[in-house]
Amino acid sequence: MEGADEFMKYRSPLVSRYASKEMAYNFSDRKKFTTWRKLWIYLAKAEKALGLPITDAQILEMESHEVDIDFAMAAEEERKLRHDVMAHVHTFAHCCPTAAPIIHLGATSCYVGDNTDLIMLRDGFDLLLPKLARVIDRLANFAEKYADLPTLGFTHYQPAQLTTVGKRACLWLQDLAMDMRNLQRARDDLRFRGVKGTTGTQASFLQLFQGDHDKVEELDRMVTKMAGFEKAYLVTGQTYSRKVDVDCVASLASLGATVHKLCTDIRLLANLKEIEEPFEKEQIGSSAMPYKRNPMRAERCCSLARHLVALMADPLQTASVQWLERTLDDSANRRISLPESFLTADIILSTLQNITEGLVVYPKVIERHIRHELPFMATENIIMAMVKAGGNRQDCHEKIRVLSQEAAAVVKQEGGDNDLLARVQRDPYFAPILGQLDAVLDPKTFIGRAPQQVARFLSEEVRPLLEPYKAKMDVKIELEL
Repeated sequence: MEGADEFMKYRSPLVSRYASKEMAYNFSDRKKFTTWRKLWIYLAKAEKALGLPITDAQILEMESHEVDIDFAMAAEEERKLRHDVMAHVHTFAHCCPTAAPIIHLGATSCYVGDNTDLIMLRDGFDLLLPKLARVIDRLANFAEKYADLPTLGFTHYQPAQLTTVGKRACLWLQDLAMDMRNLQRARDDLRFRGVKGTTGTQASFLQLFQGDHDKVEELDRMVTKMAGFEKAYLVTGQTYSRKVDVDCVASLASLGATVHKLCTDIRLLANLKEIEEPFEKEQIGSSAMPYKRNPMRAERCCSLARHLVALMADPLQTASVQWLERTLDDSANRRISLPESFLTADIILSTLQNITEGLVVYPKVIERHIRHELPFMATENIIMAMVKAGGNRQDCHEKIRVLSQEAAAVVKQEGGDNDLLARVQRDPYFAPILGQLDAVLDPKTFIGRAPQQVARFLSEEVRPLLEPYKAKMDVKIELEL
């Protein structure tokens, strides 16, 4: 019955259905509270090194109980005390009786709470960046492969001048590269809250060290280094500035916007049957229509990306309503919005890697669509060819205008194919250039510098961005759902 109890309460699909084990663990209670204990150990070690009466035995006792957390006791203590940090101080002290007097010495709740959040944010970015790099790598390979495959461009979702499949992928890549730089910047800008006391003045630590400012600064520096950070914020209130959360979630929400656009494009192209996402051998597209191959992975990405973009409002609102040195109305919101931002981004990138590793292109379908529209697009080229052959530009323009409207009527009113080319071939006026029509209508003459743009963009902007992640490129993603 105990196992069945989990189905009697709400479980977030972000964890139960989608997120990677690594990202789910990053925001787990186990990581959170073991990190609290590590921070208490760092603090005790630094305080001892700087002369406070803390013994090796007390440090060893704390280290020996770093991970064996009695969660039931902690929950009971919190029910009594209505304070999560003090509940865990008491729980840690219970298994460390010798160290009990010096656990959390001089610290405030935000010493463990905020510093742990910063560690989780940093580690969350470290999980996301290689995933984003792999998505960019797969899509770059796709762009390179199809750099010179002509395809209809679309503006206003109406057929426009030709581009190439690879060039279109580079539009997606450019946005993803911006996201890569944004995530890396947000990660690198993170600092440690450090050892700052109740309102950020370090007054309690100055008292502990009997007015020795140098020792207080050294304490802050030592603990910051033990936690793996190069720098701590020089000034804080009780908390680090909630603008830090804004910067972090902004980079993720921006990624969400990129992914939504990219996956919407894939869905539109799937409708045209030009490109499809991977489709498993036994996958079912529709319970009622067995022939369907729905772009469900791209749809999932769009669905989750909307949630990721919407989460941006939370840290903005929270940062704007923090009064003076801090108010506690940030806490409950941040418990939800920060983990969900990273969990959602993690799911999106895993799904997008799966998509980009198996994108299917149908060149013949693309070619048919080009043939359907290209005669209209080629009218200017036909006019130029006639002028070069001695024709009058205005006469030729009028001839083409009439034939184009007749062909358009066949397409729109009769549902027929575009027969403009056949009409041109039948008209004696165009006899001087009949031998040139195949060359004039070659799709590759309509793609401009698209292949060259792809090659330069991948070489100069994309591949260098991936260099730091070369060792992590071979990881494959298997989607369970």
